[in-house]
Amino acid sequence: MFNGNMFDSHHHLLDMSAHNKTPENEMDFIRDEEFESKSGTDIMEAPNSGDDQDPNQRPNKKKRYHRHTQHQIQEMESFFKECPHPDDKQRKELGKRLALEPLQVKFWFQNKRTQMKAQHERSENTQLRNENEKLRAENIRYKEALSNAACPNCGGPAAIGEMSFDEQHLRIENARLREEIDRISGIAAKYVGGKPLLNFPQIPPPEASCSLDLGFRPQSSLLGEMYSAGDLLRTAISGLTDSEKPIVIELAVAAMEELIRMAQSGEPLWLPSPNINSTEILSEEEYVRNFPRGIGPNPLALKSEASRESAVVIMNHINLVEILMDVNQWTNVFAGLVSKAMTLEVLSTGVAGNYNGALQVMTAEFQVPSPLVPTRENYFVRYCKQHADGTWAVVDVSLDNLRPTSVSRCRRRPSGCLIQELPNGYSKVTWVEHVEVDEKAVHSIYKPLVNSGLAFGAKRWVATLDRQCERLASAMANNIPTGDVGIITSPAGRKSMLKLAERMVMSFCAGVGASTTHTWTTLSGSGADDVRVMTRKSIDDPGRPPGIVLSAATSFWLPVSPKRVFDFLRDENSRSEWDILSNGGLVQEMAHIANGRDPGNCVSLLRVNSGNSNQSNMLILQESSTDSTGSYVIYAPVDIVAMNVVLSGGDPDYVALLPSGFAILPDGSLTNHSGDNPEVIGNSGGSLLTVAFQILVDSVPTAKLSLGSVATVNSLIKCTVERIKTAVTCENA
Repeated sequence: MFNGNMFDSHHHLLDMSAHNKTPENEMDFIRDEEFESKSGTDIMEAPNSGDDQDPNQRPNKKKRYHRHTQHQIQEMESFFKECPHPDDKQRKELGKRLALEPLQVKFWFQNKRTQMKAQHERSENTQLRNENEKLRAENIRYKEALSNAACPNCGGPAAIGEMSFDEQHLRIENARLREEIDRISGIAAKYVGGKPLLNFPQIPPPEASCSLDLGFRPQSSLLGEMYSAGDLLRTAISGLTDSEKPIVIELAVAAMEELIRMAQSGEPLWLPSPNINSTEILSEEEYVRNFPRGIGPNPLALKSEASRESAVVIMNHINLVEILMDVNQWTNVFAGLVSKAMTLEVLSTGVAGNYNGALQVMTAEFQVPSPLVPTRENYFVRYCKQHADGTWAVVDVSLDNLRPTSVSRCRRRPSGCLIQELPNGYSKVTWVEHVEVDEKAVHSIYKPLVNSGLAFGAKRWVATLDRQCERLASAMANNIPTGDVGIITSPAGRKSMLKLAERMVMSFCAGVGASTTHTWTTLSGSGADDVRVMTRKSIDDPGRPPGIVLSAATSFWLPVSPKRVFDFLRDENSRSEWDILSNGGLVQEMAHIANGRDPGNCVSLLRVNSGNSNQSNMLILQESSTDSTGSYVIYAPVDIVAMNVVLSGGDPDYVALLPSGFAILPDGSLTNHSGDNPEVIGNSGGSLLTVAFQILVDSVPTAKLSLGSVATVNSLIKCTVERIKTAVTCENA
């Protein structure tokens, strides 16, 4: 049991220690008194020298105090902020300017530093006392929970095979808290001049017949070592061993604590960023000092990237947690960021019918929509927890250090988000993204974007989530909003069309990046704007036409703002300027579904009225979307008969689609080419445009791909690129 009197007495000591600190309003007195003492200007009466002197009588001491003027104090305060340790030359110059002796200036700065140190110690003292109270309460709760966990056979403490994840968590957390308490009490002891504040009793070890052996190795020999997952699927396919599972649980718990602190801390951990594309940067020195544990030191070859972003989104917290913990929903919502993902093992499904306490081992591949940026593969554990204040948190942390294989190109330090419930179905999301990555293979034109944090950072995750929440809210509407126009006459038809557009977008995003699921072949040279192609056979896929599909993509830079490129490409009135397949025909919008606050976020059904009487009119399904980190214009020709079924509310899964389109990203620079407000990311700098086509070159899946087909597609995409360059640069001029 705890010694309550001991704890209270230590609190009394802390309070006394804080009380004995010098208040700020006494600093002027001390400052002048110390100067007079050290500068030898004290005036004291000599004590009586006779035998009749009273030994208990204190000498009569008179002091002459020299108060600094308000101007002198303000000037020295201002100088102190810039340089708290002035040298002799600076003190002389400052004293000359303020009509003070250099010695006076010296003692003022000494006392000022003492004052600042006292303030810091008082603040830290209070913080340590609060932390100890919190840790003490948590430890009591864990002990009570553990006392109820018993083996059903012998009645002793439960063995690991019979314990739930929460019970394992409690034991691991209790051990971690003991270590943390020892560290904090050791620090606090400095301020009360005694022993550690708390001395928690050790929980007696369980009986040998029902021992709890979590299989931990010392952190220096396991968690601190740099291991890698290498080929992630090959490494993880065998699953976790019994000795690895407790290690993963401990790592997840520590990662959750780190995420909470990273999300809620300010300076000096997060510092203001000079980069217009981000609001703050992580202080690596403070991070190492605050979080010495974790997945080990950063290998020299890996670059650290850390970012934080917050936003209010139109979705309740329960649905957000479900999206993050369901790998299929997560992949769909973040299709532009996640090229593939898989849940390998579920260690806990959570408690009380929700995801609180859910723990799962996953692999994922993160991408930028361009073949020029290598994907980032991660093997990690994802942990979800609801905290006492109702806030939900979901954290990822790499498991590369579990097994010794080749060095990983990307490690995921604790990353994820905090979700706070707001009224009316809204939520506040705070996202932290912290990775260590080898970025040497990124093409030079994309390096500024990657370095800015807009490619893989927290801003992109939050902007994508915000936009997707708006889209999902639009899709769930039970009526036809006033913003929708055209031939859509029923809510069922509207939902079917949105569902078809969603599949089109996911198909495009899955095939435009540098995912390891497919291999791009460069047709010529090694320049950035060279065309890369790949082939795929489509057999028995109701969502694709059967045959050989040839995909082609190219990326290049434009000296035009992303917003102008996006507006040009999504506008049906300018389509004939770049779309060769429309043959210069008049393009008419037949249906329009708004799915976001920005007018650029919408789904359209376009009809191309051919000028040639021998050709039938063509229907095109198009979705355009935009946020501060990037934009898409994705489209696919659709069969008129099949589209009529969709508009009537029919199943859209059997409509064959071959999506093509554009991914428009900011180039990461701070140069404003548009003349618009440079604070708006979409209006500043140039653009990185990726053009991607999918074309059915042969309707027979077993046919061989001809060189003529490749040459035709190559010519088509290069001609489209030249048309776009000419149109947008002339418009910008």
